[in-house]
Amino acid sequence: MELKLPVEVGEGYVSSSQRIRVLTEYWVRSTAFCPNCGRVLRQFENNKPVADFYCGNCWEEYELKSKNGNMGRKVVDGAYATMIERLTSDSNPNFFFLTYDKLTLEIRNFLTIPKYFFVPTLIERRKALNPTARRAGWVGCNIVMSSIPDLGKIFYVQNGVVRSKREILDKWNKTEFVSRTRDVDAKGWLLDVLVCTERIKKQEFSLNEVYAFEGYLKAKHPLNNNVKAKIRQQLQFLRDKNVLEFLGRGKYRLINE
Repeated sequence: MELKLPVEVGEGYVSSSQRIRVLTEYWVRSTAFCPNCGRVLRQFENNKPVADFYCGNCWEEYELKSKNGNMGRKVVDGAYATMIERLTSDSNPNFFFLTYDKLTLEIRNFLTIPKYFFVPTLIERRKALNPTARRAGWVGCNIVMSSIPDLGKIFYVQNGVVRSKREILDKWNKTEFVSRTRDVDAKGWLLDVLVCTERIKKQEFSLNEVYAFEGYLKAKHPLNNNVKAKIRQQLQFLRDKNVLEFLGRGKYRLINE
């Protein structure tokens, strides 16, 4: 896998943003594969509003977000209302995120996040544009990457290291249980508790260590008055889906393979 954007493809473009868009889209089209089935990706024509690529075999769609430097905690996206509407519709695509070095055009990270990991609480509303702005009153949004579980971040390239095709397909397959949780609130709880287990930064942890996030979870789900019971429910669900192993006596282990 060539980890450098093809500079010759962008010749003739004056705008740096257009040039980068062409380079990154070309790289994905010629290098990546569908993480759901492993087949070749195709690019939509005429800038389809909701996606950039699709798989002609399984028909999954993907939107590409590219950024110079590190991914960071947040990624800037488009209109807030449009994004929220998409998350509750059947037309929401999966995402590709690509980071590069603008001086060397080297690719540092390239990952996909399945669409079913996106819930409204991951989308941060930005301030409306000032009345003097060309699009006065327009409200954009950020995707809060730090609130997405590591389980849902499937890397093709991570810190310059290429992952195998088999690993990518296996990791995508491991996440599919999340797609079967249709209720938005239930899915939000599932993802939030999973993020908490990951933030403990230990493969083995205790129930009490997850309880330490009670305040954080209460702030995200203010209508729930029994957070600890909800935590136990989600840990049991993650155990049943082979994401966690219950070791007994209130101890759990994250299953990484």
